[in-house]
Amino acid sequence: MGSRVYKTIWPLLFSSSFRIQTETSMDEELLPHDVIEYHILERLDVKTLLKFKSVSKQWRSTIQSPRFQQRQLIRHRSLSGDPLVLLVSSIDPCAHQPDPTSSEALRTLVVRSTLPVSVQIPTPWEDKSYEVCNTSCDGLICLYDSFELLPNIVVNPTTRWHRTFPECNYQLFAAEKAERDEWFEVPYPSPGFGKDKISGTYKPVWLYNSAQLGLNDEASTCEVFDFATNAWRYVVPASPRLICHYQDPVYVDGSLHWFTAFSQEGETTVLSLDLHTETFQVISKAPFLHVFDEFKIFMCNLDGRLCVSEEKGPSQVIWSLDDSDHQKWNKLYSIDLTITSNLFPPHVKALAPLAVLDKDKLLFYDRESEVALVTHDPKAKSYDFAYTSKLSAYGVCYFPSLFSIL
Repeated sequence: MGSRVYKTIWPLLFSSSFRIQTETSMDEELLPHDVIEYHILERLDVKTLLKFKSVSKQWRSTIQSPRFQQRQLIRHRSLSGDPLVLLVSSIDPCAHQPDPTSSEALRTLVVRSTLPVSVQIPTPWEDKSYEVCNTSCDGLICLYDSFELLPNIVVNPTTRWHRTFPECNYQLFAAEKAERDEWFEVPYPSPGFGKDKISGTYKPVWLYNSAQLGLNDEASTCEVFDFATNAWRYVVPASPRLICHYQDPVYVDGSLHWFTAFSQEGETTVLSLDLHTETFQVISKAPFLHVFDEFKIFMCNLDGRLCVSEEKGPSQVIWSLDDSDHQKWNKLYSIDLTITSNLFPPHVKALAPLAVLDKDKLLFYDRESEVALVTHDPKAKSYDFAYTSKLSAYGVCYFPSLFSIL
């Protein structure tokens, strides 16, 4: 829609009958600026708006305004519906050594009913391999590395803006162990990335079972990065529960969420961190209370809802946390996996739900091979490959936006 509007108004904007007031022109505008902002600019896509920043200082100021950027993102999410998929650190899984000629830092993918369209995004870190946080936030993606002294990166794949920020204390400790060829005897943790909904500030968070990892005597440690000071700080008190390092945290609606560590009784709960108050809360009474295989359960964000997918025998059930009280879980889908036997060999890890497409189809990421995306139509009970590649990659969904972090 944005491109059609762009083609329509571009001749109008620069015709003799339509005058725009700039610092060098004192002509009266034919349209008030609020009309241009709310009825024209807000309807345009990100790439078109980037071009329009050069029209005038007032337009640039409007397009760079966080409030405008938020409205534009909300409007286009409601119109487009389906997110894009970002493939991160694509490599040849069969190569014995990293091959720069067959690797990519970032590639964006449009999943459609016909052939998917993908475009490589050039970056300054093409020769580095990064992992990616499980969920995006306002079109921003957070990249990190656990064992090499590489700076963390927040990137907007649409505008190609990026900002690096330093490693946290856990990353420094892990890199020192890797340098000595020492490795953790327990799974290593992953960071989360989200936004304080009240202040609008973005926060990378690294929560880990520090005593298990040998960092200190504390059961758990939580580090939060402050972009204003460009430094990490500790959240005290930290988590009241140990977390499951196998699972990546998920961002939903102002909070990050983790699975608590699996106990001997198999009890599994969800731990949430409010990014505004920086306090933890345990969500109990989950329908997936007893889980004995951490690879068969997966937490995700589907359409802005906190969801948990659990594979049980020949079926996979997806639960959604009720937004009203954050205590009740509703069953969204119950999926028959027997019909996937012709698509996949027997696998250890359950398919990971990435997004809801066309309002009623599910997009899955194959965590086993990391080379395929699969669509599932619950009504037709059918599966199909949405994308396959010879390169393995991490997959994360995002919506195009103008956001950056100053």
